[in-house]
Order: sequence, then C-alpha cells, then structure tokens
Amino acid sequence: MSVNTGLDFELRKLALMASAGYFVGLHIRFTSPLLSFQTYDQAWLDHYTNNGYVLRDPMTAWGFSTTGSIRWSDPKLLDPFGLFKEAATYGLKYGCTVACGPISSRTIASFARSDREFEDQEIETIAAIVLRLHDITEPPESLSRSQIEALNCVAKGMRHAKAAATLGISESAFKARLNSARQKLLARTTAEALQRAKEYKLL
Repeated sequence: MSVNTGLDFELRKLALMASAGYFVGLHIRFTSPLLSFQTYDQAWLDHYTNNGYVLRDPMTAWGFSTTGSIRWSDPKLLDPFGLFKEAATYGLKYGCTVACGPISSRTIASFARSDREFEDQEIETIAAIVLRLHDITEPPESLSRSQIEALNCVAKGMRHAKAAATLGISESAFKARLNSARQKLLARTTAEALQRAKEYKLL
C-alpha cells in the first residue's frame, strides 16, 4: 500500500466517525500545516475564515500548549469568544480535538458531530489514527541526487524528452525518477512535489 493510499484510507475512517466533518493539520510549522484536510460544511469554513477565527480558536491555543485529546465541552477548555456556540449553529454541536508531535512540527486535528458527544473509545481510536497520519507524513530529510536532478529540470520548464536527453537517460527513466520523488514527498502531482521540495528546502 502506498503512503497516499494509506493516507486516504485513514481519512475515510475519520470521516465515518466525524459525521459533521473534521479538520486535520499535519506538521504545523511557522503557523502553517505542511498538509491539511477538511470536510466541514463550506458555509462554516467561509464564516470561520471571513471572521479570522483561527486567531481566536481555542483549539489552536490548546493544541500548541499540550498534546493528547480533549472534548470541546470540557470545562477546562476556555472559549472566551464563544466560537463553539457559533460552530453549533452550523451543525458542529459536539467535538473533540487531538494534538501530537513536537512543538516544532505539531499536528492538530478537530472532529465534530451534530447528534452526540464522542465516546471515550471513539476518541481513543481517532487519536490513534491522527498519530499514524502524523507518522506517515513526516517530511523526508533528503532526496536522492537523481530525484533532485529530475525536479530541477521540471523547475527549469523542460519537457520530459528534453530533460531526459539533458540527463542522458530514457524518457521512461526520467518519469520513474519523478514518480519516486512524488511518492517520497507524498505529492499527487509533479508540481506539488516541486513545491514541497522547495518548502522542505530539499532543492
């Protein structure tokens, strides 16, 4: 099973448990996740974004101050701006959040339901899935020389045939190098692989 296939499989399991949607931010560095996935209703996402709620979201502060899991209804969770009450009007009435990983590469994920609280066992299962997602999406520390050469050719705007000729290999071998780079970077397209390689400072 490829990493992307494994990622999709785990996300589908989360979707079944969080009937009102979820947000998963993997390896948050400098306030931005390297990968993020969400299934919340678009109306809530628009409202959240338009009002800049990320700066007032109690889950953001909690996720960076601790690791583990917590229900949104936990009295220890402070919500001075009433964000949870607003979320409830969009169907996100009950929820839980999970945080894991070092502070320099923290993963924070929130899950919602409209019908009932998450049970303890469900939260344990969700937390285990989030930890697996965190582990399998750990950014690579390096790329092979051949992968770097192939991505650099793409960055220069070369077509596959010209890039292959420049490197002295067949076009199929060049495509294989790009494919291996995409797999290592968990990218679905070459453009995405190139972007991530630059973000990870691997080129």
